[in-house]
Amino acid sequence: MYGTIDGFNYGATTPLAAYLMACLGGALGLRCTARSVRTQRSWKPGWLALGSASIGSGIWTMHFIAMMGFHVKETPVGFDIPITLLSLLVAIVVVGIGVFMVGYRGVSPGVLFSAGVFTGLGVAGMHYIGMSAMRVQGHLEYSVPTVLLSVLIAVVAATAALWAAVTIHGFRASLGSSMVMGVAVTGMHYTGMAAVSVRLDDVLGASVGGNAPASLILPMLIGPVVFLVVAGTIIMFDPLLVLGEGEWNEKKADSSRLPPPPPRPVWPARPPEDHHIQAPASRPAPPHSGQEYGGW
Repeated sequence: MYGTIDGFNYGATTPLAAYLMACLGGALGLRCTARSVRTQRSWKPGWLALGSASIGSGIWTMHFIAMMGFHVKETPVGFDIPITLLSLLVAIVVVGIGVFMVGYRGVSPGVLFSAGVFTGLGVAGMHYIGMSAMRVQGHLEYSVPTVLLSVLIAVVAATAALWAAVTIHGFRASLGSSMVMGVAVTGMHYTGMAAVSVRLDDVLGASVGGNAPASLILPMLIGPVVFLVVAGTIIMFDPLLVLGEGEWNEKKADSSRLPPPPPRPVWPARPPEDHHIQAPASRPAPPHSGQEYGGW
């Protein structure tokens, strides 16, 4: 006997909130990845680590919020906390491998494909490890073709997002790419959920173990959400991250093209005194004729 699954128990609230968190994590992570390509080598690991943690935290928070709306009519649903936290760690580490590859080796086709595969597998691995943390009175079964489709969506979305991070400059273009990434990551999640069916145990009514989703929502989300807020604050104080290299250079060039201030009035300087200039010699007196004094 299979259970009756409802993935939208709270209507559009959980999908919308999950999408917004995926966009936020993607936007912060992609901007940090773009910044690492244009920064000094000593600062590169910090920006890449911040980007990896932002993407990992964003997609994990998206997954957990979306799972709040997962409901099986015949059995309660619980979650194992250690495995749930393991899914967060896997998301950050595996996504980080792809992000560091792009940050240090560029965006050649081979590197971009490898980085996209690692990042996409990190997203998919986070999802299915998180699903293994779910506790019901039965066990989960998956449709293999739908699972493969969800992994393919994750890899394609991650590859496109990494390419956009280091190729598309400017805040609005990056915002658009993060929104597309949010659609892809959220779509990957719900595609993976469409592959799930719950085969119920013959004897119902036993305890499922784990913690109920309602009791996990606050303590589990506080850490990642606070981290994303801190990461967003760091980015707000970096104009190159907000504007992008092109717009930042353009802004500086515009300021350099401003008309110069009017020149200050220059008063004529007093000519220097030259003590070496001699006065002109006096005209020689006419020869003495004696007539001026009566001819004597």
